[in-house]
Amino acid sequence: MLSSTLIEKEIKDSFSIHFFADRQYESPSDRLTYNRIILISTGVGELKVDEHTFRISASELFLISKGQVVSFKKGVKFTGYELSFGDCFWEKAPSSANNCKAVLFNNAAANQRLPLIKEDHEELGSLFKSLLNEFEREEYINKLDAMAAYLKIIMIKIANVNTSLASGFDNYENKLYRQFTELISEHYQSSHEVAEYSKLLGISARKLADLSKRCSGKGAKELINGQLIAEAKRSLQFSSMPIKEIALQLNFATPDQFSHFFKKNVQVSPKDYRTLFTNLGV
Repeated sequence: MLSSTLIEKEIKDSFSIHFFADRQYESPSDRLTYNRIILISTGVGELKVDEHTFRISASELFLISKGQVVSFKKGVKFTGYELSFGDCFWEKAPSSANNCKAVLFNNAAANQRLPLIKEDHEELGSLFKSLLNEFEREEYINKLDAMAAYLKIIMIKIANVNTSLASGFDNYENKLYRQFTELISEHYQSSHEVAEYSKLLGISARKLADLSKRCSGKGAKELINGQLIAEAKRSLQFSSMPIKEIALQLNFATPDQFSHFFKKNVQVSPKDYRTLFTNLGV
């Protein structure tokens, strides 16, 4: 229920990382104000993100972006790391990693759960451990910059895992799909149609739709709309920008067209969505 959803509490320096060993976990629904990465070594139970429920197992990653609603159901128990970071902290990371972050988190619903092979799990586990050690050190000059550098490496490694997960398809298709998701991150404000992206990729709209379905399980239009909805939610929740300006920024012809699109996908109007968070004191 929306009324029982809590807002994630403020985190010092917009960054935190914790390790849990066989943690028994049950949480209310939290709407995140920070991006979150959960690295699970072993676990049981269910994790719910927005309207999707995932059964927790072992050697897997969950990517959850700010604005999404997350809850651990009763009976959850896992060993692993939980890392949270805000956009202002990410700005400390070198710009060369920006595209990795955009692809993974601008539309996290497309990459919500990433299974890991043994080698990737061990490598990421080592990086998370090093970052945790740095996080727990006494304060020193440039400590935040050092942690941001670790986060950059982790993000690049996760992006590589995400790219390799489209197993069973040749390298050409993998490359095309990755290019498509990168193009969405770059052009979603101006380009809403599959045909526009297929033209940029030099393939037919039908081929792009089929490629997207095979590689992600989602249609090409669904991925584009998912990016638009994610950005609209962020703007409504975290800014005071008028709805008509959000509509203009996202390249909708009119505020009414934007409102119709948003309500069709979220089941509430942009105004009501923003009012919800105003009432919660966000």
